[in-house]
Amino acid sequence: MDPHATPRRLAILAEGEFRPHSGKTARGVIRYGRDVIVAVIDSTRAPGNVSDDMGEAYDIPIVASLDEALRRRPDTLLIGIAPTGGRLPEAWRLAILHAIDQGLDVHSGLHTMLGDDPEFAAAARARGVVIVDFRRAPDRTETAVGRRHLPGKKVILTVGTDCAIGKMSVALELTRAAQAAGLAGVFVPTGQTGMMIAGWGVAVDRVISDFLNGTCEWLVEQGEALGDWVFVEGQGSLDHPAYSSVTLGLIHGTTPHAMVMVHRVGLEQHDFEHLPDASFPLQPLPEFIRLHEQVARLVAPSLVAAVALNTSTLGEAQARRVIAETADLTGLPTDDPYRFGGERLMDALRARLS
Repeated sequence: MDPHATPRRLAILAEGEFRPHSGKTARGVIRYGRDVIVAVIDSTRAPGNVSDDMGEAYDIPIVASLDEALRRRPDTLLIGIAPTGGRLPEAWRLAILHAIDQGLDVHSGLHTMLGDDPEFAAAARARGVVIVDFRRAPDRTETAVGRRHLPGKKVILTVGTDCAIGKMSVALELTRAAQAAGLAGVFVPTGQTGMMIAGWGVAVDRVISDFLNGTCEWLVEQGEALGDWVFVEGQGSLDHPAYSSVTLGLIHGTTPHAMVMVHRVGLEQHDFEHLPDASFPLQPLPEFIRLHEQVARLVAPSLVAAVALNTSTLGEAQARRVIAETADLTGLPTDDPYRFGGERLMDALRARLS
């Protein structure tokens, strides 16, 4: 993938799923990507507009079908969901085949490799279009070698108390804040949505475990070649019963100078939708912060330098109150960079790492 490629015209397929959790791929690409979004396809929300959820800056129609989206001349169908297990909904096959037949490329971040599906692959060959599976594992397979960071580089990893709470968004907002301050900030994508936004990276949850740390290591090396302040997108959470392994690989593979702890206000246990009867309570935030520093220290010293809260369920006054309370609780600079901008946390990182 080329981060400098000409922007695409995307129709985003999110049928029945254009919601903050299951539709996080769609929403991330809409907010941070540089491609033109011509429509979101979700018949349960049509007719509608993305601006109703995401603000007036996102004037994008929500339509009921691919045929409606085709009137707006897309050149690519993007699969806009990130379901548990990353499987393709069987009901979507016809829409994808229809898109291919209409000459659209298909971009997917699912664990299901659409390009390996015989029916999709044959249709794409016949029509001369391209299927891009962002979660396809890289050919490069290396174990970690204990690489040291280059002089003058600052590597920051976002970590979190759960999945799908904003670790990518925080890394992107901090990158924006660094660049606005005149610093050479770079975002390192480690998941399919981040790759769709930035045009490069690796979905590290597809990497064989022996090569996970090494992949994170060389991703940071590539990031250091692009900038001085390197913000690595976090994945999973360290105590998640399903996804803890990818978090550990990121911590030990990226050996960050600092971590930013991301937490969604009001979340008390892991959102583990495919085990609805199981209870996995979250640890108290101060203890969880110390745990991350202890785990990092096993390979390379690191510190949690700030807390980024997701206050999307709160009004502004209440959000600011909870931000202040969390700062008192943890003793760390705290803010909601998605809502209020990343400048305050970026200033804290500069002060802590100078």
